[in-house]
Formats: sequence, C-alpha cells, structure tokens
Amino acid sequence: MMTNLFSIFDPSTNLLNLPLNWLSTFLGIMFIPYSFWMIPNRHFIFWKMIINKLHLEFKNLMGPNSFNGSTFIFISLFSFVLFNNLLGLFPYIFTSTSHLNISLSITLSLWLSFMFYGWINNSQHMFIHMIPQGTPSILMPFMVLIETISNIIRPGTLAVRLTANMIAGHLLLTLLSSTSTNIPNYLIIFLIMVQILLLILESAVAVIQSYVITILSTLYSNEVN
Repeated sequence: MMTNLFSIFDPSTNLLNLPLNWLSTFLGIMFIPYSFWMIPNRHFIFWKMIINKLHLEFKNLMGPNSFNGSTFIFISLFSFVLFNNLLGLFPYIFTSTSHLNISLSITLSLWLSFMFYGWINNSQHMFIHMIPQGTPSILMPFMVLIETISNIIRPGTLAVRLTANMIAGHLLLTLLSSTSTNIPNYLIIFLIMVQILLLILESAVAVIQSYVITILSTLYSNEVN
C-alpha cells in the first residue's frame, strides 16, 4: 500500500531494506553487445543512424575548435539519460533520473570539468565572456555579478529541469491510476484512453528532456573554447 504519493520515487526496497532499485540504471549494459554483432539487427541500425545525426549536430554546435571525439561524451550522455527516462515508463521499474542524486551528479561533473578546463587553459576568454560586448562601463560590475550567478546555477537548473519533468509526469499517471477504484465502470475506458495519451506524452517528454540536457551541456562546453 502506498503510504505517501512520493513513495513511488523511494529508491529503497523491501528486500533487507537495500536500495536495489538503483540497479535499473545499469540495465543499459545489456544492450552493448548489439554493437559487436557481425550482422547488426534493425534496432542497432536505427540507433546508429540516430547517433550519426547527433554527432553531426553536436559537431556543428561545438565549432571547428572542438577536440576530435568530444561529441561522443554528449552522445553517451544522451543515450544514458534517454534509456533511463524511457525505462522508468515501464511498471515496477525505478526511474533513476527522477532523483537529484543522478541528475545533479551528471550535470555537476560536466560543469566542473568545463570550468576547470576553461579557467586553466582559456582564462582570458572566460573573463571576457563575463562582460557582453557593448556593455557600458557603469554596468560592468553588475554584469559580472549576473554572469557569475547564472554560470554557477547552471548545473542546478539542468538537474532540476530533468528531475521535475520526470517526476511531474509520473505523479500525474499515479494520481489518475489511483482514482480508478472510485469511478463508475463506464468511465474506466475513458480513463484508460487518457492514461495512454499521457504515456505517449511522457515518452515524448523523455526524449525531449534527454535531448535538451545534452544540447545545453554542449552549448556550455562551447563557451569555454
């Protein structure tokens, strides 16, 4: 019995009170052998086509000064977030990206690596980036303060955006499903249709959010070069 509405996001289980639900995060390793097949199947061919499109798009966003192979970092990020978002739509599977533990760990590690690289190797560019071109001299201290604050909160905004969108959809599905015991039988079909539409919407949100967090991370990395 669900004692709390947010208990569906509880990572603990009833087996010796161990957080075994986090093991769903590593189920993507089962799909890695697809890339080693001598004759790839249709799923792998379709996924490879998506990866090639993402590689070209990230390459254009990062510009000609990017390192070779740097796009694979963001392709891996997209794959990891997308897999966990879609996996959480199945019943009885824990959505790890609905917790700040995972999303903040991903965004904070990427942001720290960008900042360390930028301030160590391109410190002059980082200072110039704090003041937009054409800013009056009297507004420069305020612009530096605003740009510093906006730069610091970037990993938090990325993590909260991903977590909030995943939690909101799951909560809405849970609330609608909990009302099925209190409505007449002739409304069950309507409720099922609404649930199916919401599930389609959540599938689109899962793809969009993984794409958004990857694109924003790519744009943030482009600012340090």
